[in-house]
Amino acid sequence: MIRVAFVTILPSPYQLDLFRALSRQPEVDLTVFYLEEAAPDSPWPATLREPYEHVLKGFWIGKGPKRWHFNWPLPDVRPFDVVVVSTYTSAIGQGLMRRALKGKRWLFGGERMRAQSGIRARLQEMLTKPLHEASGIVGIGKLAHLDYGRRFPGVRQFNIPYYTELAPFLSIHRNGRLRKDGEVSFLCCGQMIRRKGIDLLLAAFERLVMAGLPVRLLLVGREAELPEMMAGIGNEARSRIEYRGFHAPDALPRDFADADVFVLPSRHDGWGVVVNQALGAGMPIVCSDAVGAAHDLIEPDVNGMMIDTGNVDALEAVMKRLAEQPDLITRWGQASRDRAKLWSPEQGARAWVNVLESVISNIVTKDENSFC
Repeated sequence: MIRVAFVTILPSPYQLDLFRALSRQPEVDLTVFYLEEAAPDSPWPATLREPYEHVLKGFWIGKGPKRWHFNWPLPDVRPFDVVVVSTYTSAIGQGLMRRALKGKRWLFGGERMRAQSGIRARLQEMLTKPLHEASGIVGIGKLAHLDYGRRFPGVRQFNIPYYTELAPFLSIHRNGRLRKDGEVSFLCCGQMIRRKGIDLLLAAFERLVMAGLPVRLLLVGREAELPEMMAGIGNEARSRIEYRGFHAPDALPRDFADADVFVLPSRHDGWGVVVNQALGAGMPIVCSDAVGAAHDLIEPDVNGMMIDTGNVDALEAVMKRLAEQPDLITRWGQASRDRAKLWSPEQGARAWVNVLESVISNIVTKDENSFC
């Protein structure tokens, strides 16, 4: 049995799904260390901890959404065969990678890092220098896998996307018909911020309304910058936009059931678990190519489309195509649901077992990307 410890920031729902599935794997003895119980503005409900979960003592400093964690003492890593570190900006992450994990098998696992410039790029390079000594790097999806391979040549690379529980979304019944009024409803779920491309979505949607297309827009997520972005939207388009606010994960299936097409035009998204959920909900998916999940979950012209980041014209064109071709919504939506059956947490757990066994045995496969 492989004794493995994960060191990560906090218990997010998709990580909880993975850890539960991984704890049930007979090859694994799992321990998880969190830097904090929950973020101060956490959108996720508190959950009871499993016996394998532990919250380290410590504190954080920061401003707004940016936080730097300081935890002490370092967790005792001596009992573990492999340690997986998912944080490089924290004191714990740096202490483990630079000192405590010397001579041990350890992996770094994470989403694609944001491109930086100037002093931020130099700081990022300094903080990630220990990754050159890792036993391997697990990129969350194809984009991260390729990016880490470019940044850290010579280090073994693996690709394991995020897997999350999709049963509540798979249970959504879609009868293959749009609403009686014939309107096509677009859904975007996430923080209402420019990084998520909400301003681009609003602009593209207003064009569809002004063209006389029967469309509606449903927005779900923390309000953040939405009032500012809505200020420039005309009354006619505004009347067709419904903002429902933030909903806890267990309430999201109803939002997905109330819409026909999922849209996420982010300027940067390391992954985007809402794309997994749209897959399970049986929806066509439209994403920018800056969304990590799009590269793993969308097959162009089969279950959705990827557009160039920041391209409002391309976003409008895809949304218009779907609004004018409801049969395409049905076909692409069914293709999404068919693909969703391959994205359970159990399959993610098996991918992790494969990687852990490979690192323990030091077996190098012909295509390490095959673990996804």
